[in-house]
Amino acid sequence: MSSTNELPPLRLTRRGRLVLIWMPLALVAIALVALAAVFTTPAKAATVGGPAPDYTSTVTVLSGQTLWSIAMAADSSRDTRDVVSDIVELNDLASSVVQPGQRLFVPKAA
Repeated sequence: MSSTNELPPLRLTRRGRLVLIWMPLALVAIALVALAAVFTTPAKAATVGGPAPDYTSTVTVLSGQTLWSIAMAADSSRDTRDVVSDIVELNDLASSVVQPGQRLFVPKAA
């Protein structure tokens, strides 16, 4: 005798098997790639409060100065866009806006 509350056996479709097997494998692969990226990314040149590297100097932003004017004064022999990029990277700046009194690491002129 069979009861009326019995459910039929669970059957996975092809799509169900793909989701059940390949999706976790894909997530693990993505996690491994993300971890590899974290551990192979070079460290920042300067940390907050840490010592400046030998190829940099420190400047204090004056009223009216911009990142562009600081970059031009720091190294006029190079393309100013490259110097601005270096300053942003050295100081881990989120934007190109600087405030008077802010201390920045700038690359020394070659």
